[in-house]
Amino acid sequence: MDTGTSLLARFRPAHALTSALIVGAWLVASPAVAADEAAARRQVRAVAATGPITLDGALDEASWSAAPPVGDFVQAEPRAGQLASEPTEVRVLYTEDALYIGAFCRDSEAGRETVNDIRKDFATGEQDSFEVLLDTFADRRNGFVFVTNPQGGRSDTQIANEGRDVNASWDAVWQVATTRTTEGWTAEIWIPFKTLRFEAGKDHVWGVNFARRIRRKAEVAYWSPVPRAYSIYRASQDGDLVGLPDVNQGRNLRIKPYVAASTTRATAGTVFDGTRDVGLDVKYGVTPSLTLDLAVNPDFAQVEADEQQVNLTQFSLFYPEKREFFLENNGIFYFGDIPRNQRQSSRFRPPEEELLLFFSRRIGLTDAGAQIPIRAGGRLTGVAGGFGIGAMTIQTERTATTPANNYTMFRLRRDILRNSDVGAIVESRQAADGSGDFNRVYGVDANFRFRRFLSINSFLTKSSTPGAGDGQLAGKGSVGWEDNVTHLQYSLLTIGDDFRGDLAYVRRTGIRKHFVDAGLRPRPEWLRRWGFRELHPHTRLNYYTDQHNDKLSVNNHYAWSVFRTTGAMLEFAVNSKYERIVTPFKVRPGVVIPVNGYGWTEYQWQIESDHSRPVSASFQLVNGGFYEGSQNSQQISVLMKPFFRLTSELTLRRNDISLRLPRADFVTSVWGLRTAYAFSTNMFLDSLLQYNTDLKQFNANVRFNLIHRPLSDIFVVYNEQQITDRDGVPPGRAVIVKYTHMFSF
Repeated sequence: MDTGTSLLARFRPAHALTSALIVGAWLVASPAVAADEAAARRQVRAVAATGPITLDGALDEASWSAAPPVGDFVQAEPRAGQLASEPTEVRVLYTEDALYIGAFCRDSEAGRETVNDIRKDFATGEQDSFEVLLDTFADRRNGFVFVTNPQGGRSDTQIANEGRDVNASWDAVWQVATTRTTEGWTAEIWIPFKTLRFEAGKDHVWGVNFARRIRRKAEVAYWSPVPRAYSIYRASQDGDLVGLPDVNQGRNLRIKPYVAASTTRATAGTVFDGTRDVGLDVKYGVTPSLTLDLAVNPDFAQVEADEQQVNLTQFSLFYPEKREFFLENNGIFYFGDIPRNQRQSSRFRPPEEELLLFFSRRIGLTDAGAQIPIRAGGRLTGVAGGFGIGAMTIQTERTATTPANNYTMFRLRRDILRNSDVGAIVESRQAADGSGDFNRVYGVDANFRFRRFLSINSFLTKSSTPGAGDGQLAGKGSVGWEDNVTHLQYSLLTIGDDFRGDLAYVRRTGIRKHFVDAGLRPRPEWLRRWGFRELHPHTRLNYYTDQHNDKLSVNNHYAWSVFRTTGAMLEFAVNSKYERIVTPFKVRPGVVIPVNGYGWTEYQWQIESDHSRPVSASFQLVNGGFYEGSQNSQQISVLMKPFFRLTSELTLRRNDISLRLPRADFVTSVWGLRTAYAFSTNMFLDSLLQYNTDLKQFNANVRFNLIHRPLSDIFVVYNEQQITDRDGVPPGRAVIVKYTHMFSF
């Protein structure tokens, strides 16, 4: 064993955690600095409305004139630190039961605003928009984000830990009206106090920030300045909202029953089976900052279908969670691999997590995505005694292939210093059939952020499973720096041979992973004159060994990216790869990669045009080696937005593989067509059509959604699956109708 390997052998995750704690304590800034930062925060005052407010976007009530405006937005893009090119004025009012935010987004070229989507949770980065962050506990870490555009589209998001966890599927009761004028556009936002969670009492200060996006100029500006490396989710940079009264949140009780009916015929089946279901969701504010959620017989039939993927690796694929019950308030449960900050969205970027200790798709779903009925569940989330608390218990029903199970977890997190936290987690899966089968995981984590750009993250966990060996530890230590120009990160992750988390996503066990990420993002002035915004030379190294430090896998990524001022980008990369296969695996039926060590080089091109235009495209080409052979893989996406009500995206993922050992040549393709039409901001029709040439399988998922009142929906869903190379086999079909109604007290 060489010297480098010996050094790696001596480094353990427990050492990484201890080192992170020691270095973090050493780097703590003085209280005087914190006081100076608090004194420097911008401030907006909320005033009481003197009369009724009509939500029409006009801002013509006398109360708006009496509210003091704030403005002087500062650019983060394209010229960081300069005043916004177009002025924005924001005012804040309150009544007994709601907060009102009025924004006048002036524009010297009124009518040229970019608006290409009004669907619920529209893509905010691809059009003009106005954003609000409310940090209701003023902890400078967590908050609620509300976004609108000139046509009154609505997007709402819940963030935790300054965007380390972003829950875009969080839904809230709020409304907005907008008006377009010869001077720009105005937005009038109504947010009931019942929608938010905050400490009761008079003169509480909330954190707040406002953002304005002018898409044709690729401009993003903030009222309280944010470094261009980050977004409005960087709550530590927000200002103060003062003048709030001691408002009454009421009983904080919401009851949401549902009724559903469906008729289903399985693929190759002969008859349709009808079902009827009823269920209930209850949300209760135990305290102003602690929420109890209960669900009886929850139903997820209206959830969008998963996108099909072709797996050419030896590991399981990652599919995101889409079920509402598990998504809301899930930030408190986040624990595990910390994803890196990504400034450039990409339609082709895969998830990078190796280990997510809480992955809710393990509850109520099989590995193949089939539903396991959930009998009931409860969740308690919020803040109590200075601690962030998350507790959940779920009971699933017995099926023909799986026993009934109880899933329970408890998460505790304590904010420390100015922008750091420590915490613990306990997870348990217990079979309910008396067999004694169980899996439990215990863990602690520490996350430090200093001087705006430095972050230190670490965690240590241990699993407990009957019959498992001694290798049940997993842990990670990570140090990173990211400012406007430079990003650097090193981390060491270890997952024991016998580590098992039945509520976790674990890509592979029995490994140590060294990760290095380094890059520059210079913006020289000469580059702007050519219509480009930024260069990004960067490299990433993923180096895997087993628990004895013998090399398993290496991926060296060397790339050069360039970004245009319009948002388009081009990247060329060279990926040097090595894989040691210790267990043969299938890349497709009848094609097995044998045990051996394989090294190859890939060449990768990625091009993305301006997605704010009516027609845009993304293209990725990868060619070069592939184990003992070669590959030519393409991913193509064409996005069409002819007007703001209609969005359509055609995608193709194609792999042309040629192997020498074993001798095999094959092509896999997955076609997809996603179409969405918004009749209004409360009524939508969405469809996802997919065809997998390898499986000869066509899938259709069509959903109609009418929001008949806030958080109350009517869904009509049609699903179909056809096997195209089997004549005479009846396709699988299903029609689901679901009605929900939310009662608020």
